[in-house]
Amino acid sequence: LLPFRYIPPLIWGKSGHIQTALYGKMGRVRSPHPHGLRKYLTMPDGATATFDLFEPRSEHCTGEDVTMVICPGIANHSEKQYIRTFVDYAQKNGYRCAVLNHLGALPNIELTSPRMFTYGCTWEFGAMVNYIKKTYPQTQLVVVGFSLGGNIVCKYLGENQANQERVLCCVSLCQGYSALRAQETFMQWDHCRRFYNFLMADNMKKIILSHRQVLFGDNNMKKPQSLSESDLGKLYTATSLMQIDDNVMRKFHGYSSLKEYYEEESCLQYLHRIYVPLLLVNAADDPLVHESLLSIPRALSEKRENVMHVLPLHGGHLGFFEGSVLFPEPLTWMDKLVVQYANAICQWEKTKPHCSDAEQAVSGQE
Repeated sequence: LLPFRYIPPLIWGKSGHIQTALYGKMGRVRSPHPHGLRKYLTMPDGATATFDLFEPRSEHCTGEDVTMVICPGIANHSEKQYIRTFVDYAQKNGYRCAVLNHLGALPNIELTSPRMFTYGCTWEFGAMVNYIKKTYPQTQLVVVGFSLGGNIVCKYLGENQANQERVLCCVSLCQGYSALRAQETFMQWDHCRRFYNFLMADNMKKIILSHRQVLFGDNNMKKPQSLSESDLGKLYTATSLMQIDDNVMRKFHGYSSLKEYYEEESCLQYLHRIYVPLLLVNAADDPLVHESLLSIPRALSEKRENVMHVLPLHGGHLGFFEGSVLFPEPLTWMDKLVVQYANAICQWEKTKPHCSDAEQAVSGQE
């Protein structure tokens, strides 16, 4: 399945910090601009979910109709450069792509309910997947999640066995698997994690404050009962994602404590319920994901035949840039890995003998 190695750029590619910084600052180089249609879905609580739909630009290698349902990283959306680059490459390989725009992340889309995206909320992603299944009854799905999106897609698949219907495989990229385990390491200064935490928290604050009238204002919308003006004051002084999660994010779903929020919203307790082929990708030098968290995918891959854990020595957080010496190429090793893995699973699925529904049910219970 994985005949090619990751070879980072010679001069700076073995630095996880530079890889992560380049991804955070640039996203990608010379990013294409794939053309998609924006879809709007009204959620039961009045929130308006949006996703962008991109049609394939060539026939798939199997001749089948296959759709990638994609969940971006924290506060990200379909207009981010790394998403645009990946979508363009997937389209050229015959995949339709549906990309979730995290609730509140797009600057030109107003919130229509006092709630925005959170660490493990699968509602909007599930609504997008259901739309694709109904609109394209013949399509099969490849599920892809980047960073925080990896947590959401794995949790979604494990929440309900029905969510895995028509899913060929799932790919999770650079996620941390357990926010409860990660919170302590994310406050440490080794590998500059505390600094990254501060930068990410600052970005989250800006997004939340851009919607403060809906989330905190005195309007006709029903605010979460435990969300108050004092929480807005705490938000201004927050310097970590954990403080923001504790003062604001957990309250959208009524969690009584940060511990409860992280325990319930992490995909850790759902991973063993995923029966479709699952590819978990991390980098050993990812400064955001502590090495202790990598024991989770490693142990799972040793126990489950459907799980593969890929751990290159380098790549940083969602970096995986390639290039000979100085200048990175537009397409990354990560982009090519996901498409090649999906192609292999699609070809295997087409050629394998299909068992009866009863045999599949028994197999899923084992």
